[in-house]
Order: sequence, then C-alpha cells, then structure tokens
Amino acid sequence: MTEYRQHLEALGAVVEACAKARDAKTCDPALVGQDDRVSLDKGRNAERRPVRYDWLRVLLQQAQKKDAPRAAMIVVGAKIAQASDALPPPPTTTELLQSAEKRLAADDQQAGDQVGPEPENAVQRKAMEQVLAGRQFRGLGQTSPVESLKEKVNNWLNSLFARVEGLGARAPWLGRAAVASFILTVCVGLAWGLVQFERRRRIHLTEEIMAPVRDAPSSRDWQLWLEDARKAAGVGLWREAIHCVYWAAISHLESRRLWPADCARTPREYLALMAGEDPRRVGLAALTGSFERTWYGGRAAGEGEYRRAEELAQGLIASQVLSMRGMGR
Repeated sequence: MTEYRQHLEALGAVVEACAKARDAKTCDPALVGQDDRVSLDKGRNAERRPVRYDWLRVLLQQAQKKDAPRAAMIVVGAKIAQASDALPPPPTTTELLQSAEKRLAADDQQAGDQVGPEPENAVQRKAMEQVLAGRQFRGLGQTSPVESLKEKVNNWLNSLFARVEGLGARAPWLGRAAVASFILTVCVGLAWGLVQFERRRRIHLTEEIMAPVRDAPSSRDWQLWLEDARKAAGVGLWREAIHCVYWAAISHLESRRLWPADCARTPREYLALMAGEDPRRVGLAALTGSFERTWYGGRAAGEGEYRRAEELAQGLIASQVLSMRGMGR
C-alpha cells in the first residue's frame, strides 16, 4: 500500500507538469510506469486487485497537443438556442488534466484511510435468519463437496477448451488435429468397451452352460449312481440295479458335455441326441432298451440282464475316457 501511494503521488506530479508544459517530453505516456496490484488484506495470501492506468496514458498522449478552439455557437434565425436545449460542450484536455489530478488525489486519500471492520448488525442478521427459516427456503442448503468438485471440473474443461480454441485460431491445423485425436480416442474407447462387454457376455454364458441343472442326471455324480446299482444288485433288486446303471451312464455322458443338461428329457430323447455315426450309439441303444423293458415295461429282470446292462454302461464310460485321452494327446 505504501508503494501504491508513492506511485499515486508521482503520477500527480507528472500530470501537473504536463498541464503546465504541454509538450512531448513532459506528457510522455511512458512516465506513467506499470500498473499496480494492491493488496486488499494483510497477509502473504491476500487478494490483490489490479489498478490500471491506461486512461492516464491516453490522456497524456492527447495532452501533447494544444486545446482546439471551441466551436462557435450556431444561431438559428435571430435567436440563440437556450442552454437547457443545447448539448454541453465536450471537456477540453486542460479540464481533463485537472480532473485527473483530482482523481489521483482522491485515490491517494482513499488508500490512506484506515477502514475499520464492518459493524455487526445483529438486528439485520436476526431478521435475515427468520426469513431464511421460512418454508420457501427449507430446500436450500450449502453446496455439497460433490457439487463443488463438479463445478471445478466444469471450469477446468471450459478453460481447456478455451485454450484449445485460441490455439486453433493461431494454428488451424492444430485445432483439426485436436478434434481428430478426440474422435479417435472416443472410437478406441467404444471399441474397447464393446470387446469387454462381449467377453463378459461369453463368460456369463459359459457359466450358465457349465452350471449344474437341478434334478438333471449329471447333478448327481455317475459313480454314486453306479454304487447304488451295485448295492441294489447285492440284495437281488435287479430292476432297481438296471435303473441306476442306466442313469450312471447318462450322468457320465452328460457331465462330459455330450448334450446340455435337462431334467425333463426321456430315454429316447437322450438316444436321439447322439449322432448316428457315433460308435457309442449302439451301446446306448442296447442299454436304453434294457432299461425301458424292465423299468417302464414291467418285465422281470435277472442277474444276467443286470450284468449285461452294467457291461454296456462300463463300455460307454470307458469309451468316453479313451476319447478324452486321445484329444489330450
């Protein structure tokens, strides 16, 4: 503030000297010097307000010439226009210099005044609080941190686009390159997003296919079916034993993804799902026939038919294991 007041005093002396001499030396705009930045508050991080003197530089440049004579008053007919009807004449350069001296002196006086703290108006504050407590202001509140962050991001983007626009005005190719880069980045981002979406979709479908289906034959391990079959055969329940042997074979084939798991498929439908050229079809057809005759047809079964059914099931299981090993080689 002290330097600012000293500058104002120097400018007042420059204007006074220019008003007396009215020449290029004393009225040089360079004598004004640089603009000031005045601290409004005390402290290192106090806000600084710029004080510009472009108006004074223009005035000094104009003051290098003498005042032009005022234009003669126009007489219309024999009467002179009344003062209230005529426009006031523009001020002369001398009058402008006098006004400049007064302005600089007023600024110096204002800078020297010690401005005390504003009085706390308790009555006005209380009245304002009562107004803000009304129903129409209940929805108002302070800005949340998220809203403040959004505002900062928007301001940053606006300033970034403004700088890019300025660069584009000076170098048109730079603006086109920035637009092309932005479009390319958006396209790459969309392509990457589509690839990730398709990959997640495939993983989701694979999980659905691989997930066990409730009450399907493969939901129970084929070894358990085979164990139940041997337990039933041990007590002479040959019909139950053939039933468990059949579902052991179906559970094994289904667990190897030979067909999708389904809890409502019939034995004939399982047989139809196997390709005609598949060598396992003959064994599955024989096992299906034995199962249908004893379980659905009500035909009595014996140990020989059970042994034949277990042999067919073991052949289907063994052929599946051998085919998997061959694929591994």
